[in-house]
Amino acid sequence: MTNKNNEYEKEVDELSLDDEQRVKILSPWAMVFKRFIRNKLAITGSIFIFAMFLFSFVGGLITPYEEDQVFTKYDEMYKIFAGVSENDKFKYIVEDDKEFSLINQSNFILTVNSSKEYFESKDEMFVTEKIDDEYYIVNNANEVAIAMSIGKNINVSASDTSLTDDFNEMAKNSVKQNETFFEVNSKKYYAIHNRKNSVFYEIKELAVATKNIYSYSDKDIENNFLFCKNVEDAIYNQHKSFELDGNNYEVKLTNDGTEVFKNNEIYASLLKFQMEPIYEDVFIDLEFKKVIKNAIINNLNEFIYKDQNGNDAVYRLYRQNLQWTVEKQESTYLVDAYSAPSNKHWLGTDGHGMDLLTRLMYGGRISLRIGFIVVIIETFIGVILGGVAGYFGKFWDNLIMRIVDIFNCIPSLPLIIILGSVMDQLRVAPEVRLNVLMLVMAFLGWPGIARMVRGQTLFLREQEFMTATEATGLDVSKRIFKHLIPNIIPQLIVICTLSLGGVILMESVLSFLGVGVKFPFASWGNIINAVSNVFVMSSYLFVWIPAGMCILITVLGFNFIGDGLRDAFDPKMKR
Repeated sequence: MTNKNNEYEKEVDELSLDDEQRVKILSPWAMVFKRFIRNKLAITGSIFIFAMFLFSFVGGLITPYEEDQVFTKYDEMYKIFAGVSENDKFKYIVEDDKEFSLINQSNFILTVNSSKEYFESKDEMFVTEKIDDEYYIVNNANEVAIAMSIGKNINVSASDTSLTDDFNEMAKNSVKQNETFFEVNSKKYYAIHNRKNSVFYEIKELAVATKNIYSYSDKDIENNFLFCKNVEDAIYNQHKSFELDGNNYEVKLTNDGTEVFKNNEIYASLLKFQMEPIYEDVFIDLEFKKVIKNAIINNLNEFIYKDQNGNDAVYRLYRQNLQWTVEKQESTYLVDAYSAPSNKHWLGTDGHGMDLLTRLMYGGRISLRIGFIVVIIETFIGVILGGVAGYFGKFWDNLIMRIVDIFNCIPSLPLIIILGSVMDQLRVAPEVRLNVLMLVMAFLGWPGIARMVRGQTLFLREQEFMTATEATGLDVSKRIFKHLIPNIIPQLIVICTLSLGGVILMESVLSFLGVGVKFPFASWGNIINAVSNVFVMSSYLFVWIPAGMCILITVLGFNFIGDGLRDAFDPKMKR
């Protein structure tokens, strides 16, 4: 019996209220903690948030890359090299130091289409001389004489200068035979015959109109009127050669078209295709133009030709109606955008060529920082105004609650979107923009906390412990902040924890809409904003899914913790 009594007394001693362990067990915060850790969802949420903090703040320290570091690479890609079009329009090669304006060119086309031989433009007379359907000579015309027909007699009178007998004879023959073109002493004339009179013009060659495209063996060679006219005459008259400026030129018809040789070396080639390189410093030689022409004729989509360095280069053709685009495959130094996950970039790269994993880490810092700063500011404002309204009541309560009503009527999301657009227009720096965003979100978010604090204050100020503080003569500030507010802290912790998830979601939505955190800063929202394009969203899932998962895990974590704290602080919860 003695042993049993001793054991009983020992157990009673262990359960004594004076025992330090027993006091610890009965501690309210210990009970809250015990209830909290029994909640599996709360523990899961705590693990989520701890993991996100490690990922964002520790991961950002150990990652080898910077937040805005851009990665580049060399890649083989096709670039536009030249444009090709099949020519069906006249090209004009004009005499040196002379002009043939666009208006005159248009009038020439109208004249040819109407089967006329002359046209007037700005007090000038032009005569077109048809050599072939695709070859015309355009002449300046100056009036020199007028012929009057009186019976069988024809009287030719000069306009400005005296006339030779040869001219008079040829002019009369022209009237009798109704001829328009004639030549006298190496000078060419054109006549317009009417019923009563004829007008004679001396014509001088101004331009060649041809549908042939002249390409030369050297980029410094330009179209020359005399050369082109001699080539066109040689083709029309089927001559094999001609001389010009002491040089002998041979005109040969080959399978590739008409080629002109100067001193037995190829000098020019006539094509029906206009080929223009994209860059002015690039020259397409005659051989390459033949290859392009043959590729077009044979409907080839791809061909190989040596580049300027003598290396084989791959080219491809795209056709659109009568136009082709020539693209060249080149090794190009470019941004490593939308690179798939690899050993170097575990989650790949985004559209700016930045490491996505690093951006997610730094983005977590921004999102979490915004969440905590906004909640702290709105809690500070809400506690002060709600405490004053609930404790003092009457005028102060009515005033503060009307202010709360006004703030509750403000559409926060449209207001922030408008403010973000204004900052875009003013080109506000990203750092300033981030601070403004946090202040505005906090300034618009405190009314809910103020209402909760006011309600709790109205309830607690009538309790006995508050009556005791008033009886002891404590200052009002001490009554509120030392005895009243501490009793509201459990509810504050719960509502702040739940608000964190909402603030992070709001920041993500704003950044996704493009009015939140701006580049080069990263946030989970603006990472997703980079894939607003449907093609990118469907083709590069690795860009936006990790950011979405980070938002999901963080918000779920805070919500789980908030629910767990609410249950833990509930006095009706069973132990």
